[in-house]
Order: sequence, then C-alpha cells, then structure tokens
Amino acid sequence: MLAHDGENGEFILDDVRDVLNAIEQSTMGSDSADDFNGLFDELDLTSNKLGKTPDAHNKLVAQILVHLNNINFHLESSEIDILGDAYEYLIGMFASGAGKKAGEFTPQMVSKLLAKLVTINNPVKSVYDPTCGSGSLLLRVAKESSNQDIKYYGQERNPSTYNLARMNMIMHSVHYKRFDIENDDTLETPQHIDERFDAVVANPPFSAQWSASPLHLNNDRFADYGKLAPKSKADFAFVQHMIHQINDTGTMAVVLPHGVLFRGAAEGHIRQHLIKEKNYLDMVIGLPANIFFGTSIPTCVLVFNKHRKSGDNVLFIDASNHFEKGTNNNVMREEDLQRILDAVAERKTIDKYAFVAAPSDLAENDYNLNIPRYVDTFEEEEAIDLTSVAKQIH
Repeated sequence: MLAHDGENGEFILDDVRDVLNAIEQSTMGSDSADDFNGLFDELDLTSNKLGKTPDAHNKLVAQILVHLNNINFHLESSEIDILGDAYEYLIGMFASGAGKKAGEFTPQMVSKLLAKLVTINNPVKSVYDPTCGSGSLLLRVAKESSNQDIKYYGQERNPSTYNLARMNMIMHSVHYKRFDIENDDTLETPQHIDERFDAVVANPPFSAQWSASPLHLNNDRFADYGKLAPKSKADFAFVQHMIHQINDTGTMAVVLPHGVLFRGAAEGHIRQHLIKEKNYLDMVIGLPANIFFGTSIPTCVLVFNKHRKSGDNVLFIDASNHFEKGTNNNVMREEDLQRILDAVAERKTIDKYAFVAAPSDLAENDYNLNIPRYVDTFEEEEAIDLTSVAKQIH
C-alpha cells in the first residue's frame, strides 16, 4: 500500500514513520519488548543524505519501498535467505564506503575464518561476541555450526550499530528468545558476566582507550593476572574478558593488532601469564595487512581454549603473504582461507608457512609471539654471477 502510494507521488514519510512506531509498540508488554525497543531510533527520514528537500526524501524512500515490494520474500526454507543476505550486503557496502568510521565491520573472509576456528570439534549451543557490531560474526558462527537452535549473545557500545545488530537478527529470522544483545561498554559494564559460552568470537576496536581503573584488579576477569592492559591499549583487556566468558570446553578466536604479540610491560606480563600459567593459547595466525576497512595495520587471530593439556604445543601460521591486492583493501580469497584451515587440520610445521611450537620454544623467546621468530618466510635472492655480468658489459 505504502509502496503504491509513493509510486503515485503521494507523500508517505509520515505514514512510514507511523508504521515503524507501530512495529515497536506492538511488542510492548510482551517478552520481546526489549528486543524491539528503540529499534528504529537512528532512522532519520529527514536526513539531508536522502536529498535536499522533503519531496526528494519522499521520492527516494518511495523508490526503495517499490523495489522491496517487487521482491518475493515467501520462499521455501531451503532457499537463500534473501532479506537477511541483502541486509548483510548493504552493511558490507556501507563499511567499504565509510572508511575509518566502519571499524566495527569485519571482512567476510575473516568472519568465516573465526567462525570455522571456533566450531572445529565444538558442538556450539551458544555464541558470544563482546563487541558484536552489526552481529554478522555471530550469524556466521551459527552458519558454520550444525546446531539450528544456537543462542546468540552480544554487546555493542555504539547505539546505531547496536540497532543494526538487532535488526540483523530479525532479518535472519532469529526468534527473539534466541538472541540477547545489549547496548553498553563491555569492559566497564559487562551485561553477560555470569554467563559462559561454547564459542566466543570478536573483532574488538584495535588498541582502544579504556579506563584501566585499579578497581578492575578486584574484578574476576582481571584479578588473577596482577596487571591491567594499558589505558591506551585495551586489546588484552578484551582478551581477558573473553577468556572469563568462555566455558571449560569452548573455544575463542579474536582478531587483534600485531602489537599484542610482542609489546612488553603490562602486556608482556599478561601474555606470559596466559601462556605459562594458564596454558590457554592454542594458535597464532598472522593475517595480511590492509584487509580491514579504515586501517592498513597488520593483524592476527589468536585462538584460546581452557581444555589444553600440559605440554600441548602452539600452532603458528603466517598467512600474511597470501591475498589478492584490491583497489582500496587487500582481500583474503577462499583459497587463502582454505590454506589456513588445512594447516590447522594438519597441525604440523610447514616450510615458510607454519610452525608447531613446544612450550620450551615459547619460553626461549621470553613468550614473545612475534611470528617471524617461529615461521621463517625469508626468501634468499638468487646470487648474481659477476663474471657473466662483466662479460656482458664488455
């Protein structure tokens, strides 16, 4: 009806706003109220980005509704999830065009890597992302899991992105009873602190600021380590938080900047505690530089679990040289992802790509995890025959 009226030139913005409000209000007093409350707060139908005049806004919104009205959303369950996938696509396009403002978006292939890593031999019933952004990583884990009744938990500080995450769940037909996504600062005000999860995944903001308040040393997430991550680099604070939330048989995978592998002081102390005292670190995977929107810094994936045995090795993989060069960003391809997963499955030393490190190897390096210390990717240049060059000159 709205699409038809808009196509005929009628002013429909007020009606669209009323419909959106009605959707929210229809859940008041029901169990799903919290999941719909304020869902459209960030939707501004008067934004100048839609045009310079109300008529221009109206025309553009009407065009969108007409196109949506022409899509057949009544497909068999075996068919592709058109609405959900379209929403994911638009989120990805926004990220690629938004530059540094889109740090909360994770490239699809990196999401797929994290999801596959935490679902290996792990029957996931619950997945948690403490910096869930648009929720795409949570959905990816569910896609890789064989469990159709998986429950999603997440927290996101940015209100706009928090709304994107809830909308993403709804667009993918996730029942409101199967997701619990909260809007708050995870490090300062965690909303799922008493829960434990089968899989924990995250792409936290790289080297973010946090309070690093000494009061955190009385918190169960940080107390055992004796030191806090620096105020200017919250990377290890997110790691400690995630480890607290994982259950005893689960797996966690997190994307971090390379600095966490070798920086000293408090970070070095925390890193050593995680490896030597806790024995939680399972894998270190170096990713190509410039694959994230808005930053060109090299990144890595760290995989942790709590069910490792004394003496278990740590797998290092250097995938930094395996990618396709793009216009603005480098791109991990399916073949690059599969190469990583094959090395994970084999878990053996592969020349110039992977290394299986014994606990003694880590100790000898003072628990510095800088990948070149373990995986030698140096290629010797072919020796120049000076005699031959001299003969060519003369």
